[in-house]
Amino acid sequence: MAAPKKTTKKKVEKKARKTKPKTQRTAVSKKKTAKKVVRGKKITSKKVLRKKTTTKRVARRRIATRVHRHAAPAKRFVNALERHPNNPIINPSEGSPWESRATFNPTAIYHDGKIHIVYRAVGDDDNSVLGYAASEDGYTITEQHPIPIYYHFLRKNKSDASLGYSSGGGWGGGSEDPRLILLEDRVYLFYTAFDGWGSVRMAMSSISLEDFLAKRFNWKPPVLISPPGQIHKNWVLFPEKIKGKYAILHSISPEIMIDYFDSMDHFDGNTFIYSVHQNSPLWAMRDRHIRGVGPAPIKTKYGWLVLYHAMEGHDPNRYKLFAMLLDLNDPTKVLHRSRGPILEPDEWYENEGYKAGVVYSCGAVVKDGMLLVYYGGADKVSCVATANLDAFLKELTADHMPKLQNSKIMKKK
Repeated sequence: MAAPKKTTKKKVEKKARKTKPKTQRTAVSKKKTAKKVVRGKKITSKKVLRKKTTTKRVARRRIATRVHRHAAPAKRFVNALERHPNNPIINPSEGSPWESRATFNPTAIYHDGKIHIVYRAVGDDDNSVLGYAASEDGYTITEQHPIPIYYHFLRKNKSDASLGYSSGGGWGGGSEDPRLILLEDRVYLFYTAFDGWGSVRMAMSSISLEDFLAKRFNWKPPVLISPPGQIHKNWVLFPEKIKGKYAILHSISPEIMIDYFDSMDHFDGNTFIYSVHQNSPLWAMRDRHIRGVGPAPIKTKYGWLVLYHAMEGHDPNRYKLFAMLLDLNDPTKVLHRSRGPILEPDEWYENEGYKAGVVYSCGAVVKDGMLLVYYGGADKVSCVATANLDAFLKELTADHMPKLQNSKIMKKK
């Protein structure tokens, strides 16, 4: 009879591990999982990740350009805008009842050596109208029109009309946050038409360049281009046609949305652009920190330069200015985007007004190689900030970190 095999201490321990009760093995497993904690975050295995992956589908097909969330403090932009020491360049005037309270959110066009500025003004009657100023160097106001050049009234719009407006831009309503666009031989005006909380819609008017320069402010009757019952702001027209068509940029979050038209006469008061709004399915997908486009796009050799307003997640109560570049031929494609803001509300005139912590730009031009950005401070005054355009664009294009993510939304089966 063969001798029995010796049972060593190691074999006993191995056998004990194999016969360990299930509950005890589970406890050990949990103990090991508990060790896999790094600063409060459990490390999950790849297998678990696969189980957590969802396959939710949306009921329409679209290639969306999704905007990265402005969540954490971002890297500062080195060639950011620098404020001019003359700021504010346009202030409210107690001697002018129509602009006694605020002169802010300016827009601008550059033509024949002169910068033409149109700004939103609020006066004693709490209505919003538009005023005019001009500058030779871009910083010093050399001319200012004595009466409003525009007010929102759908039946008539002439600068020699009575100043007793029925709409305005404080609580009264009127024409707010203008964008001027020079396209060929015509000056287009996009603005927010506000009737005192009952309606916030996008409106458009235009005037010939010849009449504008001669200060014959007989604007074409305005037309509403956004649908009734929806709130829309911050739409802009590209300053030249794209593939032979007029292009209107009306959303940058959650998608870059552009509509194209053969003629601007397409709008007759009953034809509208349908964009993202509060009752839209896309509304919940938007980046809530983004407020919208600022000035009309500027064409550069790198692409369309678009400045836009946004807040940051760590600093949610201050409006800041950011920048991105869109493809020249297909401006729904985002090429580059600034890592951080290019202008923040830090000066006293950006905090002492009707809304503290606000820089809000509606106009920008290029003059002698310099980017001049016109903006409102604290919803009260008009200011200007500048940057060397070439250095600004080089830094913007050097940022290869993707900030806008392409995501494909599948069609429901």
